[in-house]
Amino acid sequence: MPAVLAFLHHVAAFGLVSALAVELVLIGGELTVRTARALRLADLVYGVSAAAILTVGLVRVFYFEKGAAYYFHSVPFIAKLSLFAVIGFLSLYPTRQFMSWRDSLKQGSVPAVEPARLRTIRTLIHWELAGLVALVLCAALMARGIGYVGG
Repeated sequence: MPAVLAFLHHVAAFGLVSALAVELVLIGGELTVRTARALRLADLVYGVSAAAILTVGLVRVFYFEKGAAYYFHSVPFIAKLSLFAVIGFLSLYPTRQFMSWRDSLKQGSVPAVEPARLRTIRTLIHWELAGLVALVLCAALMARGIGYVGG
C-alpha cells in the first residue's frame, strides 16, 4: 500500500505541475473563448491535483511511512507543507478570475479582462512555479533525513 500511495502522490504532483505549465502558456497568448475555456479546465485539473496531493500526502504521513511524529520533527517537511499552503494561497486569485469568466463563456464571448489583470495572473503563476521548485528541494532534503530535529 505505501508504494501505491507514493505512486498516487507523484502522479498528482505531475498533474499539478503540468496544469500550471499549461496555464502559464495559455495566459501568455491571446485570450480567446477557446483559451479561456482551456484555462478554466487546466485550473480545474490543478485544483483536483492539489486536493489529491494533500489528501494522499496526509494519509501517508498519518497512517503509513515513518509516522506523523517523524515528519513533524522535520524542518524540510514543515517548510514543504508551508510552501504548499503559500502556493495554494497564490493560486486563489487566478482561480477566482477564471471562475468569473463563466457567464461570458456560456454566451460564447471572450471574457473582458484588463491587460494589467492578465499580467498579475501571469506573475502569480510564475511565483507558484518558483514555489514548487523550492517545495521539491524540501522534499528531497526530507527524503534523506536532512533537517530532522527529533529524538
